[in-house]
Amino acid sequence: MRVARLAAALLLALSPAVTLAQSASDKVPAADDPDAKESVTSRVPLDEIRRFVAVYNAVRAAYVEPVDDKQLMQSAVRGLLLELDPHSTYFDKEDAQAFDEQATGAYEGIGVELLQQDNALKVVSPIDDTPATRAGIRAGDLIVAIDGKPISAIEAMEPLRGVAGSKVVLTIERGDGKPFDVTVVRETIRVTSVRSKMLEPGYAYVRISTFQADTAADFQKHISQLQAQSGGKLKGLVLDLRSNPGGLLTAAVQVADDLLDKGGIVSTRGRISISDAKFDATPGDLMKGAPVMVLVDAGSASASEVLAGALRDNQRARVIGSRTFGKGSVQTVLPLDNGDSVKLTTARYYTPSGRSIQATGILPDVELAPEPSDVNKDVPASLADYSEASLPGHLRGDDEATASKAGVVLSGEGPVQSALRELKQPGSVVSVARAKPANPASATPAAAAPAAAKPEPAKPEAVVPAAAKPEPIKPDPSPAPAVTDSPKPAIDDGK
Repeated sequence: MRVARLAAALLLALSPAVTLAQSASDKVPAADDPDAKESVTSRVPLDEIRRFVAVYNAVRAAYVEPVDDKQLMQSAVRGLLLELDPHSTYFDKEDAQAFDEQATGAYEGIGVELLQQDNALKVVSPIDDTPATRAGIRAGDLIVAIDGKPISAIEAMEPLRGVAGSKVVLTIERGDGKPFDVTVVRETIRVTSVRSKMLEPGYAYVRISTFQADTAADFQKHISQLQAQSGGKLKGLVLDLRSNPGGLLTAAVQVADDLLDKGGIVSTRGRISISDAKFDATPGDLMKGAPVMVLVDAGSASASEVLAGALRDNQRARVIGSRTFGKGSVQTVLPLDNGDSVKLTTARYYTPSGRSIQATGILPDVELAPEPSDVNKDVPASLADYSEASLPGHLRGDDEATASKAGVVLSGEGPVQSALRELKQPGSVVSVARAKPANPASATPAAAAPAAAKPEPAKPEAVVPAAAKPEPIKPDPSPAPAVTDSPKPAIDDGK
């Protein structure tokens, strides 16, 4: 399949650089030849290498306590990626295995997508029906300690994982309040990425909480079941992508293809030509042309932004909710010969209209405000910095300078009902917002909502060929920016 072939080609294109780097210590030339024709991978800054060796030897010889050679080298390699963007990272063997588990949707932990920050782990979103959700952990929370140990003193997210049935105590900071402890019981997390129900006769609701290898197949099954309940055809669909941190890009591409008859889904562009790709939909709309409303919020990132952007740019759906996270980059996992892996940002996403969502996100056609109860209790007091643009070292976005403030997290049933009203009668939520500004889960229009069912396309962000439904590849997405209990952000997506 085309996406699978692209992933394989990208890995093949990048692997020579990795292989050369692994064998460089055996092939360092005695002298530089300034006139020699060099490739990108063969240009080695010898002066910098010598400086590194000098520091390395100084640490080995004079540091106050002995330091293991392997530990030093691991730290050096991690440091190589540290000053890149927040989504490029080094996985040791255990981390790499945990990352793979995340893509398949089964692992032992608490069930939360995380983003590493200086001395804390920021919750991108808790996964539906997991210990984290049941313990009351919210998107935007900061985990500052695990079992009493500050984040700076432990190995990233590793303590969150553990034997099912064991307990872990998290110290949480929420908004401006005092830190408090939450005890969570670990269990085997089998993430059900797709759920559905009938909102009322003829109108269906589907929630996708993350994009995994089987998400597209599950989406097709749920749509078929909902259609059967409705006598063979649905009048409309509310597609809920709130706090969806991303996952496998190909899963999002397949879902977009299932709702499109034609048009682009997403394109990617990187430094090397193999990173450039454009994917288009193939004939076949599971909803048979019935209108679709996509519900998003500040926790919607990466692959979920790709899906929302693709549907809107093709005028197949309207978007309602709050500005999304703004993760518009693709990560590729490069396996190393010792079982470790490097997750490297290799490209940017572009919507079918050619717009990058990096550090800007998607601004909905109709903006919603959090319900008063959420503002006061469930959601952190301030999420003004809850976006890709707030991350240190993030890739600059094409339209970043013109982007407005970050979105907000929208929880509860209010936004779903607002989406249903807007689905049935375009413009109705905007009218309610103007008449009653304080009405829960309805706010100001991001752009004047047209009375027609099909709005002016906003700049979307994805393109994929539906001809052959692609098999999942790992270009990240992650947290989202995103990471799970294991120290790995979701690929796409790729939080």
